[in-house]
Amino acid sequence: MRIAFVPLLVASTLAAQPSQPPAKTGPIFQNGMAQIVPAFQDTAQWIRQNLWVETDIDSDQDGRRDRVHVDVTRPGQTASEGLKVPVIYSSSPYFAGTARDFSMWDVRQELGVESPKRAPMNGPAYNGGRTRISNALVNTWVPRGFAVVHSEATGTGRSQGCPTVGDTPERMAMKFVIDWLNGRAKGYTSLTGMEEVRATSWSTGKVGMIGTSYEGTLPLAAATTGVDGLEVVIPVAPNTSYYHYYRSNGLVRSPGGYLGEDVDVLYDFVASGDTTVRATCDRLWKNGAFAKGQDRATGDYNEFWAARDLLPHLKNVKAAVLLGHGLNDYNVMPSHSVRIYEALRAMGKPASLFLHQGGHGGNPPADMVNRWFTHYLYGIENGVKSDPTLHVVENIPTPGVPPVRGSFSPVGYPAFPAPGSAPVVLRPTGDGNGIGTLATAGVTAIDTIGDDVAFSGSALASSAQSARRLLYATPVLRDTLRISGTPRITIRVAANKPAANLSVWLVTLPYDSTRLGSQGHVGVVTRGWADPGNYKSLSRGGDYNSLQPGEPLVPGQYYDLTFDLEPDHQVIPPGKQLAVMVMSSDREFTLWPQPGTQLMVDLSRTTFTIPVVGGLDALAKAGGFPTVP
Repeated sequence: MRIAFVPLLVASTLAAQPSQPPAKTGPIFQNGMAQIVPAFQDTAQWIRQNLWVETDIDSDQDGRRDRVHVDVTRPGQTASEGLKVPVIYSSSPYFAGTARDFSMWDVRQELGVESPKRAPMNGPAYNGGRTRISNALVNTWVPRGFAVVHSEATGTGRSQGCPTVGDTPERMAMKFVIDWLNGRAKGYTSLTGMEEVRATSWSTGKVGMIGTSYEGTLPLAAATTGVDGLEVVIPVAPNTSYYHYYRSNGLVRSPGGYLGEDVDVLYDFVASGDTTVRATCDRLWKNGAFAKGQDRATGDYNEFWAARDLLPHLKNVKAAVLLGHGLNDYNVMPSHSVRIYEALRAMGKPASLFLHQGGHGGNPPADMVNRWFTHYLYGIENGVKSDPTLHVVENIPTPGVPPVRGSFSPVGYPAFPAPGSAPVVLRPTGDGNGIGTLATAGVTAIDTIGDDVAFSGSALASSAQSARRLLYATPVLRDTLRISGTPRITIRVAANKPAANLSVWLVTLPYDSTRLGSQGHVGVVTRGWADPGNYKSLSRGGDYNSLQPGEPLVPGQYYDLTFDLEPDHQVIPPGKQLAVMVMSSDREFTLWPQPGTQLMVDLSRTTFTIPVVGGLDALAKAGGFPTVP
């Protein structure tokens, strides 16, 4: 009986013991970064969803709220084990495809007049059967314990509404996707149906965004809505002001590489939404708001452009911001990121800036991105908040030569500009049609420029003598010189016509025209452009957002104006001269009037302010200026 009883006792005892649940899969962190988890790598277990999030926007004015097309990819454990994960989110107008060709504005026109009519442009095709928006970011972040969410911008792909290119509907649509991830907005399984789909069972509600160019603009735009749950954004080469993308200090100016592009061209390029709605969107936006507001006759800032500027909305930002930009990006120029970084820092908001010497795009280092997402989305204390707020890759790559691994590591600084940077004011002396001199004291003289857009800036900077530009240089540097900050020009100028282009390049001599980055050249340090007719609002430099219109110039009358060139951080090697070149039209960026315009520059009232680390003493030690003019 005992023998028979013991097993029953053992069995009874075992039955009374609570079973241990299997260990749940979770994220792994090493060195402050999320690591790949083998269980999350199994793509067969990933859960993919396709849905529409409803907004309160009606951008096509059809009386119905626009719904935004969304897809989700998440680890299978979010269903099988009840795991909740944060989200990496990307939104874009490009996911559904773009136009195969461009129809640009013809830049061969006189200044101050209406542009010739632009030819029609064939927009992208519409594919109403797409269920998968994108696979971008999925293979990087899902294996590390994040969900990845994509959405198509309004009026593109299977999202409803119209493309508004930077206006409020585009900014606000992403807010509702983030609200859906937090249970505050409704998602549906179809475009028009009422069957709901929820995210709160698997989403922690913490969201990070990242992207490049237009896809880098949208994370920052989403952050300016102040939506709760958006914890961190990493905008790379973001367009933070469509005015600064298509205009410059009152001047019509194209983005580098896209001569003649404007807001309406970009609209045509991305308008991949339902073809049955395109005629309505064209009427409301392209042929309505855009045609009325973009104003290619003057290039002035106005309410249309103000609605497409993110700077006034930064007060709403709650997310941490890590901006990335190439200093040789002349498509979306460096000022787009620097202006946002400086404004956020001035407000006491968490913002950092990664700069490199390349062109358009170029993410911050992968470890840096991982640490930011890991800290702000998983709460891991990894020291991100104590990192330098500026990281700069100072080495300039050799065009066509792959960089040596590890040779382009960023240098950390407390802020931009680098500590010790101080404005050095230099004055033009001598004959600028040859190669004049930059000195600390000026002269009384008038130098003249004859405009002819047939000559490129590179050709003019390479010429020892030219009546089509003014060029003033330091002596040959004996030592390395570091520039960090935003150069500025103050110039007194007259023209023989009612309108003129004004272009300024900071270059190194001997000039090297080899391509570098996006419409950059090895010999170009930085550039700037302005309309002298806007002299009343060009009085102190800084971010240009004046609603005061320009006016026709009185031929022969001198005007004083001050404006900034693009910000830069660069090491100038010994053996080079630092030089400022002033010309009228810039064939890579401005409109192309017929030759014949003359600019007269009063040297006694003209200065060039260059931000030099170490200031005037550093320039003197490097042999960068003579003691007398």
